[in-house]
Amino acid sequence: MEIERSVTVGVPVDRVFAYLSDFTNTTEWDPGTVSTERVSGDGGLGTRYRNVSKFLGRETELDYLVIEHVPGERFALRGENATVVANDTMTFVRTVTGGAGDGGAAAEGTTVTYRADFEFKGVAKLAAPLLAPAFKKLGDEAEQGMRDALNRLG
Repeated sequence: MEIERSVTVGVPVDRVFAYLSDFTNTTEWDPGTVSTERVSGDGGLGTRYRNVSKFLGRETELDYLVIEHVPGERFALRGENATVVANDTMTFVRTVTGGAGDGGAAAEGTTVTYRADFEFKGVAKLAAPLLAPAFKKLGDEAEQGMRDALNRLG
């Protein structure tokens, strides 16, 4: 099961990366997140987070580990609990927004591609195909939440 969405905003890549790589900010942009706390580390490679999310009316807790942290380029975490392994990867691309075509000045922007891969364990594997519509809805809501939060940074 995978979710992939891209969001382009008129905010410089360094600000977007700093905001999204602080995984505690998921409470501001991911509607499914109930809470995220940093358990250990400084936010970089090897940092651990505890995330509580609500999905289909039930709360679930995942322990996340930052497995990639390349400022301005890539941020990846691996989350796990008894029923699922989640691999979340964000890639960041510097873009130019505005410019001659719309009469405005060109400004630096960012395109973020967020990909979440879920691998279910045990009996949960059997239910996974039935969850596809719920995961699509989750992805759509997270995309809108991310866009709104990143635009507020600008």
